Amino acid sequence: KATTPVSTGSTASSGSLDVSSVAESVMPSIVSITNKSVQEVQNYFSMFGYGGQAQEVESTSVGSGIIIGKNDTELLIVTNNHVVEGADTLSASFIDNSVYEATIKGTDSDNDLAVIAVPLSSISDDTMSQIAVAAVGDSDSLKVGEQVVAIGNALGYGQSVTTGIVSATDRTLSSSDSDDSNALISSTVTTKETPTYIQTDAAINPGNSGGALVTTDGKVVGINSAKIAKEGVEGMGFAIPINQAKGIISQLIDHGKVTRAYLGVYAADKDIAARYGYSWDHEKGVLVMKIAARSPISLTDIEPGDYILSIDGKECNTMKEMREILDTHKPGEKISITYEHKGREATTEVLLAAAPAVDK
Repeated sequence: KATTPVSTGSTASSGSLDVSSVAESVMPSIVSITNKSVQEVQNYFSMFGYGGQAQEVESTSVGSGIIIGKNDTELLIVTNNHVVEGADTLSASFIDNSVYEATIKGTDSDNDLAVIAVPLSSISDDTMSQIAVAAVGDSDSLKVGEQVVAIGNALGYGQSVTTGIVSATDRTLSSSDSDDSNALISSTVTTKETPTYIQTDAAINPGNSGGALVTTDGKVVGINSAKIAKEGVEGMGFAIPINQAKGIISQLIDHGKVTRAYLGVYAADKDIAARYGYSWDHEKGVLVMKIAARSPISLTDIEPGDYILSIDGKECNTMKEMREILDTHKPGEKISITYEHKGREATTEVLLAAAPAVDK
């Protein structure tokens, strides 16, 4: 199948648009998603020891999605994993209010991403004429203070639009029960990625999850997630950067899952080291803190205290840069690492492995 997983699309025009024009341009690419599931619940009397059988209750939740591409047989839609999780049936509603059954292509709970598909054969010609593949922008080029627009199925009331600015980029969110050492490790390249987010003050409410965060030229730069917003906090919405999501989306479309390349190094860049009180006396590179046992990098001469300077000739001065380079590789591929050991530079090759399973 010929697949266009992440397209530059045709929904955006050149130059900046006002918010109403952005909405008009992007709405054909936005989908409302309904998740229906059947759950067993105990009846009232069984709670007090009087017996009684469990009852099946249908549960419905709503979210949003973005038309991200299509192949010969399917229209492909990216959304959040939590939007489709546990679904018995999924339906997608397009801009013309037509509703079609959808199936899950693949999910990645670590990054809260999923791809669902609607058969092209089931979509009417009239609907096809009104929808469009989203135009994708460059989330790495976002600047703090830049205006953005969030579009999605807020609270299940239908598509709506909010606007604001980029409050922060590369925002890392850690769990409240992490101590300093765990937080340091979670900010490194280990057995799974550490996601970063775009922070915005554009309102992102339940139902917006999986919708689009777009720039004023109508290009998608983020996938909104209401799940990571904190109750009682206003003006802090979060979106998954589209550049971070592209490789994951492609793997979900092609393989139904994400297989990550595993290096096995616990490391910190200058910002992370400073945040947790570690000294930093180097101008470039990332500091190796620990080597995982029986990992690919453990078979090299790289030791804690060394600095990884580049991978495949590409500089690594931040953990984000290191992660993005590794994301372009698959298990079984070789990479070249240039590192500094006690003031001397050396280069070694590493055969990447598949990331081991992580208990959750």
